[in-house]
Amino acid sequence: METYNTTNSKLEMAKRKVKRIKGFYIHAIVYICVNLMIIVSNSVIANKGFANTDGYMTALFWGFGLLAHAMSVFAPDFILGNNWEERKIKEYMNK
Repeated sequence: METYNTTNSKLEMAKRKVKRIKGFYIHAIVYICVNLMIIVSNSVIANKGFANTDGYMTALFWGFGLLAHAMSVFAPDFILGNNWEERKIKEYMNK
């Protein structure tokens, strides 16, 4: 019975992780598409040129948000190591 619960728990954790990664990839694709449209429209269509920094401000500030999203998805495993959450739960349960 415990093996089933452990397997089911790991499956749910894996599904959540994959969903978070998918969300980040969608965010990154939207970021690239929208910012390309903004930069092209400001530079080419409005004849302001690519040196005009107005079109880059959105990309810059949104880029900080995208970086924060990436850190929330990928950094916990990188900084804390694999299975950190499980180790901590076991540690507290053994106390």
